[in-house]
Amino acid sequence: MFAIVNISGKQYRVTKGDQVKVPSLNTEAGKKINFDQVLLTDDGKIVKVGNPLIKGISVLGTVINHGRDRKIVIFKKKRRKGYRRKNGHRQGYTLVQIDAISASAPKKKAAPKKKATPKKKAAPKKKMEESKKKDKS
Repeated sequence: MFAIVNISGKQYRVTKGDQVKVPSLNTEAGKKINFDQVLLTDDGKIVKVGNPLIKGISVLGTVINHGRDRKIVIFKKKRRKGYRRKNGHRQGYTLVQIDAISASAPKKKAAPKKKATPKKKAAPKKKMEESKKKDKS
């Protein structure tokens, strides 16, 4: 079974037991985390597609560690002008172990009972002819 889940604005295809590098999350290592923005699930027989999300399905994971990815070099140059700029960037990441893809029953909210209030009758509307007669006199 796999699911496509939205984590920090990016979409990942995950299955149970996968380790996924996601953009830095503000959680401690070893903590459990729940991702409830599931876009698609497939269990081999039935494919469920959300519009845009599937209600009642969540992906459970554990934060393994935090780190920084390899350096990406940004180099800018304009030929024959003597313009060269070299810059580097290391993006932070969080490594997440996917524990389970679970379907939980959606919780039903009990609607408060409303008391029936008697309807007020509106005053009868004046006819156009009656109002014209009053305006002329």
